[in-house]
Order: sequence, then structure tokens, then C-alpha cells
Amino acid sequence: MLVPEIEEFLGCSTPTPWVEEALVNQEILLLDHKNNEMKAASSALALIGRYGDDFELCNYMSKLAREELVHHEQVLRIIKRRNIRLRPVTASRYASLLRSAVRKAEPHRLVDTLVVGAFIEARSCERFKSIAPHLDDELKQFYEGLLHSEARHYQHYLGFALRFAGEAEVNIAVDRFRVVERGLIMSRDEQFRFHSGNPQG
Repeated sequence: MLVPEIEEFLGCSTPTPWVEEALVNQEILLLDHKNNEMKAASSALALIGRYGDDFELCNYMSKLAREELVHHEQVLRIIKRRNIRLRPVTASRYASLLRSAVRKAEPHRLVDTLVVGAFIEARSCERFKSIAPHLDDELKQFYEGLLHSEARHYQHYLGFALRFAGEAEVNIAVDRFRVVERGLIMSRDEQFRFHSGNPQG
């Protein structure tokens, strides 16, 4: 079951045409998902590299990076079992355009980066919920399990943002990124990916 506050946090649900597209493009879905788990680990490590003077942040992000790599390996095994050929898949516009709205000056950069992380994890959680009921038993069970992991990650990213800034500042950042994120999810997107927009927008 989706964590209730995630639906409110996101501000929009995955469009039905995306779910329909995902069901006929499961190879791309899995290949892009694999890449996203690797990128999630890299993002956690990047936070350690940039903000290495904060013990709690470094400790959590280290654990998160390991967990994301485990997910990467799990998707990789599913891909192998299904005889899907590993091949390069270009990244979607989603994460890069969210991050392009991150402010450059500290401490705003850290707060915005954490809020972006919360949106990415929350949307992943919502996507797993949207598609899981329509998948075969193996993928359904796997994605329902990941749903809970992404919900925890969302909560921790947001929790760290609140730790480094006041609630008012974080709320302003959330409201700003919610507009950007909703635009990316609801507008027409020419290429299908795990976080892509509406194929019929």
C-alpha cells in the first residue's frame, strides 16, 4: 500500500497511458530501472563526497548506496532470467531537469538536492504501485517489495532536508519542485522510460 503522504507530496498520479506503455515495453522498463538503481547509489555517494563533514548524512547515504546496489543486482538477475540483452539505454529527461532547478549556493543547494531526492524516491514508489498489479507474479512481488524501500528513502531524504533547514524553507522548496515534477510527469514525452512523462500528453 502506498504511504498516504506520498500521494499528497507528489501532487499528481502516473497517467494511465504511461502504465499501458510500460506493459508493452517491459524490456526498456527493466533496463532503465537497472540504470536508475545504479544512479541512485551514485547520488548517495556524491552526497557523501560533497558533505563529508556530517556524520549522520554520510552514515545514512553509505547504507543507502549499498541498498541501491543490491536492488541493481536484483534487477540484473531478473533481466538475465528473462534473456534480455543488456544494452545502453539513454537517460530520461526527468532527473536531469529536476536537478537543473537546484540552487547553486549553499545551504540552499543541499536542501534542494535532498528535496529532489525525495521526489525521485516518492515517484519511484508511486510508479511501482501503479504498475505492479498488471505484471506477472515475479515482477509484481519484486516491485511491491521495492515500493516499501522507496517510501523509506523518500522519508529519509525529506527528513534530512528538514534537519538542515527550517520547515518553512523546505516547504517552499517542495512546492517549487512539485510544479517542475508534475510538469515532467504530465506533459508529453517522446521516449518511454521508468520516470518518463505522458506518452499521450
